[in-house]
Amino acid sequence: MRFVHDILPQRVRFAAGAAAESLAAEIGLLGGERVMVIAAPSQKDLAERITAGLPVAVHHDDVTMHVPVDTAERARTVAAAHEADVVVSIGGGSATGLAKAVALSSALPIVAVPTTYAGSEATPMWGLTEGSVKTTGTDPKVLPRAIVYDAALTLGLPVELSVASGLNALAHCVDSLWAPRTDPLDQALALEGARALRVGLPQVVARPDGLEGREQALYGAYLAAAAFASAGSGLHHKICHVLGGMFNLPHAQTHAVVLPHVLAFNAPFVPEAERRLAVALDAPTADEGLARLRGRLRAPRSLRDLGMPSDGIARAAEAVVAAAPEGNPRPVTPQAVTALIEAAWEGADPR
Repeated sequence: MRFVHDILPQRVRFAAGAAAESLAAEIGLLGGERVMVIAAPSQKDLAERITAGLPVAVHHDDVTMHVPVDTAERARTVAAAHEADVVVSIGGGSATGLAKAVALSSALPIVAVPTTYAGSEATPMWGLTEGSVKTTGTDPKVLPRAIVYDAALTLGLPVELSVASGLNALAHCVDSLWAPRTDPLDQALALEGARALRVGLPQVVARPDGLEGREQALYGAYLAAAAFASAGSGLHHKICHVLGGMFNLPHAQTHAVVLPHVLAFNAPFVPEAERRLAVALDAPTADEGLARLRGRLRAPRSLRDLGMPSDGIARAAEAVVAAAPEGNPRPVTPQAVTALIEAAWEGADPR
């Protein structure tokens, strides 16, 4: 066994019902005196409640999926105009992504308060969209200094979105098993994350108002993101970034649809990782475990239902082949990728 594993410098506070207290503690440790709060309009009441008493200089709610470049520029201008010294993001991946865009150009510290299972809060990865192209990168400046996890904040996330967001987290686990920089520690985190998501997400569906399932899902989502942050972006995420940027598809739902197809594509070429994932999913095979879980969750099935046009398949396949990571377990050919995207578009069983 021989590997190099970087531990990211980040504090995690995990406590249901303690978001305001935990956030205040983190702002105090950072010495924040002019806080910029980024939260979408749908999170306005929550953001005001958990930041009450903090030295908030500005609330910013111009949050857009996939972080368009012009949206990022507006947020950077607001941060500079209000002389912000800390950025607090409250919400899902779009809010976190916008905070990262601010930090990318200013190096302002971020405290992330997630309300979904997106996982962006645990990674130093950023993404910006211009036109129909999504550009991603990695920079230590955008890694939030701290994460405040409060499962009670996810109680307002509808079941359908919880399922999509949770499967997005599971995609982090799966991709981390064979991503470019994967190592045994990444794989251990990913497998435990997969187990927790397999346990937690059905509980969220069965009891949306229960904390136990929400906590398990949030715990699994963090482990998934921590593994992904170290292992890097594999084929699944390259596909979803291309599709999301090219067709403006909803982020989590796209991941939920594409995941079983990428698993079926790669798993036969990594039998040991597939066997361990099957155990985490409590099934004879990883494919069967994922299929069972998706059935229990009534997961989204097709890219067509998400609004992707059929005439975009060939264009997307070409872009995926160009962006495919080195070292994918199976050769990424135009024919194979086209077949994969076609099956995901139709909602067919994975091939």
